[in-house]
Amino acid sequence: MSIKQIAPTLVAAAVATVLASCQAQETKAGKAAASAMPMAQSGPPPLAPLGPPPIPPDNKNFPAKVELGKILFFDPRLGGDASTGCSTCHEPDQGWAWAEDFSRGYPGTVHWRNSQTIVNSAYYGRNFWAGSVPSLEKQAPSAAKGGVAGNGENDIMEARLALIPEYRKRFKEVFGTEWPLIGDAWRAIAAFERTLVQRDTPLDKYLQGDKTALTEQQLRGMKLFNGKAGCIQCHNGALASDQDYHNIGVPPNTRWEEDGLAQVTFRFEHYAKGQTEEGYRKAKSDWGFYFRSKNEWDRGKFRTPSLRYTAYTAPYMHNGVFYTMEEVVDFYNRGGFDEEGRTTRFPENKSRLIKPLGLTDEEKEDLVAFLEAFSGDEITIDKPRLPEYAPLFTRAELEAAQEAK
Repeated sequence: MSIKQIAPTLVAAAVATVLASCQAQETKAGKAAASAMPMAQSGPPPLAPLGPPPIPPDNKNFPAKVELGKILFFDPRLGGDASTGCSTCHEPDQGWAWAEDFSRGYPGTVHWRNSQTIVNSAYYGRNFWAGSVPSLEKQAPSAAKGGVAGNGENDIMEARLALIPEYRKRFKEVFGTEWPLIGDAWRAIAAFERTLVQRDTPLDKYLQGDKTALTEQQLRGMKLFNGKAGCIQCHNGALASDQDYHNIGVPPNTRWEEDGLAQVTFRFEHYAKGQTEEGYRKAKSDWGFYFRSKNEWDRGKFRTPSLRYTAYTAPYMHNGVFYTMEEVVDFYNRGGFDEEGRTTRFPENKSRLIKPLGLTDEEKEDLVAFLEAFSGDEITIDKPRLPEYAPLFTRAELEAAQEAK
């Protein structure tokens, strides 16, 4: 055999050897990488201790800003007729919410949904029951200017701030502006709200290693929570919320049918949020997440609320139809029906996760006991003194005007 005949054979053999070696190395490296990667998680995330709240890079927290936000949170002049501020619907002694089925509304109205607590609101990716705003900075003006909430106008609210010397001083110190700007007011309020967090609950302590933090009954309840009761499917992770939107079968609040003022508010809000003409005239229940997506399959869906701080935030659900946690557990145990057998007006969208649980009375008591572990001590606060307007006239001017009469 000539050298010309042998050469191609030798080259082919060499290439084959190199390729085999490379493939072997790639296989070995792939196995090593696979072993280093975490296993894909099956099922929902487990409950976890709550870490520090996320702080947006364009709205850093510091004491002077937080203090300004605290004062503004309690100041009803950030509203339409200076009667309705943030704290009007988020009272500290009512769970930083409002202890009635519907939240308080602007004078002459009744709000159409239950007021959610501000505590731990810093952790939500979106705010409000239907996730209509992406941050606390957007939540504050949306409430302050909402027709059945604050009903304020930017120019009027900003002018009021400018007429208050202490606000002029504080805004200049915090934001460096000569006059208060309404957008900075919302940023300050958001900074204050991010300090309203609770991370030292019995559950947090237990998950951090203190095995005495939960009672035997609560431990039995936790087992039910993660197992038979299925709560973990939506109330998971550190916030105890998947932050998703579900129709769990909550029936409409009959107050919409019996209270004329609530009915007017209900219709107004539906129409303002893009309800169809037919739906506006015939709707008997809140369409929820539909107002964001405009998809029929989202009717009756609402964001999963966190279970944290719920010891102080009754009543429950987006329309406040249940006044105790026992009622809530009974509702789930029946498969999403109240004691009268009522359920959502959109049964076609009801989550498949909602089904009868078969809990015994003792198991229900254990579960309620565990839910109490999501709350620590009540968060209280001394309400700040609200700064006064600058006098329109000096004493000398008033006396001169009096003498001129």
